[in-house]
Amino acid sequence: MGQKGFYYDMVVCTGCKACQIACKDKNDLKVGELFREVTEYEGGTHPDVWGYSLSLGCNHCEDPKCVKGCPTKALHKLDNGIVDHDKGKCIGCRFCTWNCPYGAPQFREEIGKVGKCDLCKDLIENGENPACVDSCPMRALECGELDDLKAKYGDDSVNELPILPLASVTSPALLIKPKAAAKQKHFQKKEG
Repeated sequence: MGQKGFYYDMVVCTGCKACQIACKDKNDLKVGELFREVTEYEGGTHPDVWGYSLSLGCNHCEDPKCVKGCPTKALHKLDNGIVDHDKGKCIGCRFCTWNCPYGAPQFREEIGKVGKCDLCKDLIENGENPACVDSCPMRALECGELDDLKAKYGDDSVNELPILPLASVTSPALLIKPKAAAKQKHFQKKEG
């Protein structure tokens, strides 16, 4: 069994946030809690304006810093590469939230523990896709074996963009088909 991961086509993504909402609904998250977040970036001046969205959840990294920072081993990697979270072992120390360069683990105030994307492992075990994947009307997200995704989408896919931490830090299980503007060093996160 290989490393599970995501392919994200930034070119076709409209930023509708259906993936974010489906994840929130599947995980019964409260206001302010997001295991997948769609962030919008924009910039430029007329007539050279640009914008794009980035849908990001846990990247189920090969070298997850959240796992290394967890003193109770509540965070751990499964055989299929999913970075899983055992709520029973979590003490809510938040070390994982500080260690993850992507901000994937989220402290859930209501329960006093951390939660995060588990790639909808219950759905995957039943041969289904994660909720975020099936909710995307543009089919911008795909989940599968990372090697299969690399073979399917080739070298045009990247996992390193100026808006993301260096991929060499964690080796994320994420491939992105980027918009040209996302490759630029000048970017501006849209507020609100």
